Amino acid sequence: MSIHMHKNHADHGCEGLCCLELKDVGVSVGTDELLHGVSFHLHCGEIVALIGPNGAGKSTLFKTILGQLPHTGSIGFHRSDGETRRPIIGYVPQSPAFDRGDPVSVLDFFSAAIADWPVFLPVPQKLRDRVTACLARTHTEALLDKRIGALSGGELQRVLMALALEPIPHILILDEPLSGVDVEGEKQLLDMLDELRRTYDLSILLSTHDFATLEQYADKVVLLQNTILKTGSPDQVLSSSEFQDVFHLRMGRRAE
Repeated sequence: MSIHMHKNHADHGCEGLCCLELKDVGVSVGTDELLHGVSFHLHCGEIVALIGPNGAGKSTLFKTILGQLPHTGSIGFHRSDGETRRPIIGYVPQSPAFDRGDPVSVLDFFSAAIADWPVFLPVPQKLRDRVTACLARTHTEALLDKRIGALSGGELQRVLMALALEPIPHILILDEPLSGVDVEGEKQLLDMLDELRRTYDLSILLSTHDFATLEQYADKVVLLQNTILKTGSPDQVLSSSEFQDVFHLRMGRRAE
């Protein structure tokens, strides 16, 4: 896998760079404090892996960035051209369920999502061509007429990624994209992430429990447990005492 690391993207400032910046973000529901003191940068062209135990607030953080939850602190997007308007964010949710017997095709599903075209009505050629072009971004155009319920885990993830890329976003967020994906599908997905961030200069933020692959594709890892415990390169986080305290695992080069 070809990985282009962004070593120049240090978290001491974003002058002249493109990034999503969270400062002291907190989220509470009633008396329950779900997140507090969350601060980090997500730079354009960078893949950041968010890790943490179940209930650590990963999905809550995603919903907050997507604007679905009220929060304290600030979330800002800065572009190298000086633009500060809200970014376009593509989102792939965790393990969406489709009935294995559902007759809806990838074409039907995609057409309904991007053009409000009624499912089961014949799709015009112009819309079919548009869907094919969208699927080509994740090399899934061959799945156009396949039933969405018959897709493998990896195929479904790549189709959903293609949907999240229409229109091309500034930031792509994926909630546990490797969940339910076999080893071959996982490799294809990781290769795809690297290709997408290089092709479109995307910021990619994803959550995962697959720690063994972090060094292959992630520029940076954020360890979250309701607040940020550690941020750094995959080896820095996996070798840290904070990671060992949370997961009771010894990983990273220093553990070899």
